[in-house]
Amino acid sequence: MLETAENGRTWVLSGPTSSYAVHLTERDELLHLHWGPRIALADAEELAARPLPGGSSFEAPLDGHEEYPVEGGPRFVRPALSVRTPERRGTEWTFDRYDTDGDELRLRFRDGGLAITLHYRTRGDVVERWTVLDNEGTEPLELLRADSATWTLPDREEWQLSHVHGRWAAESRLVRSPLTYGEKVIGSRRGHTGHQYLPWVALDTDATEERGEVYGCALGWSGSWRIAVAQLPDARVQITGGAGYDESGLLSLAAGESFTTPLFAALWSDAGFGGASRTWHAYQRTYVIPDADQDRPVLYNSWEATQFDISEEQQEVLAQRAAAAGVELFVVDDGWFGARTSDRAGLGDWTPNPDRFPAGLKPLADRVHSLGMQFGIWVEPEMINPDSDLYRAHPDWVQYQEGRKRTEFRNQLILNLAREDVQEYLWEQLDGLLSSAPIDYVKWDFNRCFTDAGWPGDAYPQRLWVDHVRALYALLDRLREAHPGVAFESCSGGGGRIDLGILSRTDQVWTSDNTDPLDRLAIQHGFSQIHPARVMAAWVTDSPNTQLNDRVSSLRFRFVSAMAGVLGVGGDLSEWTEEELAEAREWIGLYKEIRPLVQHGDLHRLRPPTGGLSAVQYTRGDESVVLALLQAQHYGEPVPALRLRGLDPTASYECLETGEVHRGAVLLHHGLRTGLRGDLDATVLRLRRI
Repeated sequence: MLETAENGRTWVLSGPTSSYAVHLTERDELLHLHWGPRIALADAEELAARPLPGGSSFEAPLDGHEEYPVEGGPRFVRPALSVRTPERRGTEWTFDRYDTDGDELRLRFRDGGLAITLHYRTRGDVVERWTVLDNEGTEPLELLRADSATWTLPDREEWQLSHVHGRWAAESRLVRSPLTYGEKVIGSRRGHTGHQYLPWVALDTDATEERGEVYGCALGWSGSWRIAVAQLPDARVQITGGAGYDESGLLSLAAGESFTTPLFAALWSDAGFGGASRTWHAYQRTYVIPDADQDRPVLYNSWEATQFDISEEQQEVLAQRAAAAGVELFVVDDGWFGARTSDRAGLGDWTPNPDRFPAGLKPLADRVHSLGMQFGIWVEPEMINPDSDLYRAHPDWVQYQEGRKRTEFRNQLILNLAREDVQEYLWEQLDGLLSSAPIDYVKWDFNRCFTDAGWPGDAYPQRLWVDHVRALYALLDRLREAHPGVAFESCSGGGGRIDLGILSRTDQVWTSDNTDPLDRLAIQHGFSQIHPARVMAAWVTDSPNTQLNDRVSSLRFRFVSAMAGVLGVGGDLSEWTEEELAEAREWIGLYKEIRPLVQHGDLHRLRPPTGGLSAVQYTRGDESVVLALLQAQHYGEPVPALRLRGLDPTASYECLETGEVHRGAVLLHHGLRTGLRGDLDATVLRLRRI
């Protein structure tokens, strides 16, 4: 809901439990008023009438109070906007007008030929913000920095900052630490979102999993990005974020050109970290993720079984075993195209290898469909091997710096997707591929970072950092429109490209290349702080886990760990025994029963993966399911009881595994003790209202 004061200078955006308010002074200063519990318009007007605190000549009175600080004038905070023209640098704006469209507010300012429009929109208790910059003048201007928004938090003592950090195969690990004076900056200068951080932060003072105030912000951008959290000298906190990592130059806008910043979304919750997560999850399922009301199928991916040594006959054998286990989607990974018999050749040539698939992919796809499964393939369209027909024809299509060595990570270079001819080539290749066979699913990978990000001959070569991402979005949008039945997964060597921007165009994400079921507990715990299980792909692979650590784990533990997200299987089924295949069929059948709760229900993190017992609970309607995993037991200590969440305290619930009946404020104990024994054990407990 959006409310506007009679004088047209105070605005309040409200969700079911929260409000966000801004005010424009008579001197055209846009000030932040309130972000937190829901308030009325009259409350916001009262806040607007209060004078700002005074200061000395060494301080800027507006610092920490402006809604979108620009570079220039009496400001010393980090600017959200930095503009350079041939004559000057900085911004001296004046208010032009405001307009509304339903729950969306637009505040328009001007500085000469530059029009700056701040956009606000409520989605439940999530506030979305973005900025549109239009060059309506006659001369070009340069955007050195154009952040999406600045968020201002209320005065509090002893803020704690939470974010996730990591690396390849160890993504999304949660850390919480005191926020001190100065700035904490996270981001990526790698050309993609990165394995090192998800573009999300949360702040609190004394919140627990289920109680206390939490403020959270998440950026929707799949390229280089930055979020800066600053505690200012007067103890106020501001969070600024957007595309790009530094101020070396973002874009050059010619006369008539425009730039729309990425979406920067934020929320306030008084229900602790769990409540904040559930709000984020509901927001993404409702407003961000395509077709989020549809169940994601159980998939099988053949990579670990075959790697590059694949053939049509071999894939058919694996497909038969996968179908017998209850799999719903069969995916052929790397190695089906061009001269791709290793990672040294073939990227860029997106036609089936004639020796491996002499009649193309259609015969295999038809066979997979006849087995009752969907058919999917792996691609890495933004990459190219020097040993490829495409590179031999167009060596100038890659990112490179004139006179410098071209870095080859994984024996590959990066196509300059900012070029229109590259965009059109990829469209023709991928559209032709998806039209050549009944393909239902595409695993879209991105396996190296930007290094030599140059564009010789272009007037403003650094624009490729932004334009690559914009072209990626446009290509995915175009493919989804032309092939509406095809689902897409975002992968980047695991969790290297996960954010609200890519999630608005893909159906799920590959969370990590690490499929060790014990390691995945911490990865999935951090991931769940912001993103829902509906998009979190999780695989059951072989034991011992030879890819990473040679850890041995039971099929039971591997399945229960992976059932916390979108279940997949990635082991070599040709080596599984009949007993293992039979057990897998039972676990997959159970997952299909609980899938509506896991993929669409409310998540409650009952115990974090830091001790002996880790547990998550999903509730939906009259049903609930608990996935409990025992990492280790010491000194004969009993398995602890779990206090469940999200149930009606006045109702009774039956545990289907034990037959016990509990009241809504239930402590599960007997079912855990009988279901968990020893190290690396796991159990699933289902409850139904009676």
